[in-house]
Amino acid sequence: MKQSIYIVLLTVISILTGCTDIDKENPYDGQLHALQVTAVYPDGYTEYLREGVAVKIEDVDRGYSYKAKTDKNGAAKFSLAKGIYRIQISDKSGQDIFNGLADNVKLSDNNMTFNLPLLHSKAGAIIIKEIYCGGCTKLPLEGDYQSDKYIILHNNDSEVQYLDSLCFGTLDPYNSQATNVWVSQDPITGSTLFRDFAPVVQCIWQFGGTGKTFPLQPGEDAVIAINGAIDHAAQYPQSVNLNKPGYFVCYNNVHFPNTQYHPAPGDQITPEHYLNVVVKTGQANAYTYSISSPATIIFKAKDITIQEFVLEKDNIVQKPGSTSDRVIAVPWEWIIDGAEVYYGGSSSNKKRISPSIDAGYVTQSATYNGRSLHRYVDEEATQEAGYEILVDTNNSSADFYEREKQSLHE
Repeated sequence: MKQSIYIVLLTVISILTGCTDIDKENPYDGQLHALQVTAVYPDGYTEYLREGVAVKIEDVDRGYSYKAKTDKNGAAKFSLAKGIYRIQISDKSGQDIFNGLADNVKLSDNNMTFNLPLLHSKAGAIIIKEIYCGGCTKLPLEGDYQSDKYIILHNNDSEVQYLDSLCFGTLDPYNSQATNVWVSQDPITGSTLFRDFAPVVQCIWQFGGTGKTFPLQPGEDAVIAINGAIDHAAQYPQSVNLNKPGYFVCYNNVHFPNTQYHPAPGDQITPEHYLNVVVKTGQANAYTYSISSPATIIFKAKDITIQEFVLEKDNIVQKPGSTSDRVIAVPWEWIIDGAEVYYGGSSSNKKRISPSIDAGYVTQSATYNGRSLHRYVDEEATQEAGYEILVDTNNSSADFYEREKQSLHE
């Protein structure tokens, strides 16, 4: 996912008169206000402006959602009760992707016109296919289990890609509903304003190799065991077997010696498939990966090695308000793909990943139910290509869904 970063400024422009009701039976009828949302394409891409682009609005407090299509001027109209809304626009033309997000738009007693700038990005080659972090039950035993987390990467391109030197990490805060000191809200428009870096928390993991050691063929997957690369299902049938040839594992018993979460990898996992710790900024004895709502990114350093980068001044940043917590300030333009997970049990979710990487989010409904978050297959493109092509709009709201069972469950 190569992206061009633009400054997101959301502007309330004027008062509207009249628009079409989303729902004629709306219980707030008589208390509704007109909201017009206009998609603003970045400079150099205005020729992509067209009608029929989906605009999605969510009522943050009440849980309702609404959809409409843009007209030829890029505008979509809604009738809504006053409240706080999350607005998303996602458009794709070939490999060009345009996404916009406003997380905290306040609609009060007046009608409103709202301009939502779109960020331009490109569909990626290596993308995140699946995230399994929520754990499962220990049935037929009692209790819950969470030491079996994994993610799957996928080559969505027609050319061979190489995993060598690819980095993996998660963003602060660990959970989507936690206080996020790295973003702020525009007091007028409610837009989420991001720092110029991604705050990677606790650790950066990196694939080894010399450049072409770990090829990934078109349509091929790479499994990364975040915790133990063992056969978890042997003891807990609702879990998965992560001890298989070719799998990778986040394993370093010097930095993370907790054997409950990081047991010695199984006999099918070769040492060159252990990911390396580039730098550790936290004190935990086990790598922390949110069970409910991680923000996951994969990236590669540009014009410098990641080892050199973390040694430079100001690239490891003290967390505001903390005397001990630090993050690695990874430039957004290095990020190849990212997936934002929101926790379904909370109305306080906030974005951590810039809309230039992921304009939306996928919701995990609960924990310890064996479910995973999986990317949709593009059936038409897959049939045409002859290998699996996954949906990639740089918007997890459209790209991912919640599976009933982990894809690796046997």
